[in-house]
Amino acid sequence: MRWTPGDRGNIEDRRGMSGGRVASVGIGGFVVLLLLSWATGTDFLSLLNTGGDPTSAGTTGTVAATPEEEQRVNFVSAVGRDVDDTWKKLLDGYRPTTVVLFRDATESGCGFAQAATGPFYCPSDQKVYLDLGFFAELAQRFGAPGEFAQAYVIAHEFGHHVQHQLGTDQRVAGSRAGANSASVALELQADCYAGVWGHEASKSGRFEAGHVELDPGDAEEALRAAASIGDDRLQRMSSGRVAPESFTHGTSAQRTQWFARGMQTGDPHQCDTFGARTQ
Repeated sequence: MRWTPGDRGNIEDRRGMSGGRVASVGIGGFVVLLLLSWATGTDFLSLLNTGGDPTSAGTTGTVAATPEEEQRVNFVSAVGRDVDDTWKKLLDGYRPTTVVLFRDATESGCGFAQAATGPFYCPSDQKVYLDLGFFAELAQRFGAPGEFAQAYVIAHEFGHHVQHQLGTDQRVAGSRAGANSASVALELQADCYAGVWGHEASKSGRFEAGHVELDPGDAEEALRAAASIGDDRLQRMSSGRVAPESFTHGTSAQRTQWFARGMQTGDPHQCDTFGARTQ
């Protein structure tokens, strides 16, 4: 992939914030909690979860960002900006979203979010949530390295933002999991929408115009990523068996099929996964 760093205007950076559900307090607040603990016999200080020096109450447990991680932030910003620009052209009234970067855990409009859940879109606050550590897991655990594999993940979550603006996500309200469920159709459509962006990014001359442009072979990276996180493969990795009744995202074959359809056509109208499941 060829890309230029984004301006990070579409990034909400929470990497330096504590992942706990506790409020920050200054040294004055710390003294108050200390006195309350002494007077009542209740350990109010444990609520701070600072893990050490009491003078650190109210500070954030930051982890120094490496140059490689900062480059990933620039990458996420650049891809997100490009995906937004694509959907502005394809969808009248499209409103861009924001990517919230965090470490380990954070609060979202959809509740407490942890890195273990993977990247996700929250319709309540219309933001995408991402722990950058997922990219390493994608490469090392799932065998899907490469920048376009990472871009596919981002574009998939932006696909959910498109669905929310179209009201498509309302079709899964009350839906149960399962191979033929509406929730699987929603995820496969987001894969197809990611492919729609990939089709746009594959056009020549985009890099010179300041946009993301794919190199030969990039599409294969995204196809490997889609295949690596299919429900059937993940279930085999975790339990050794496949249970279609608990599918939530679709099989590896389905995910690659729908991403490829979006990539080949560039037409979001070809992404009717809901109609396809009734055929």
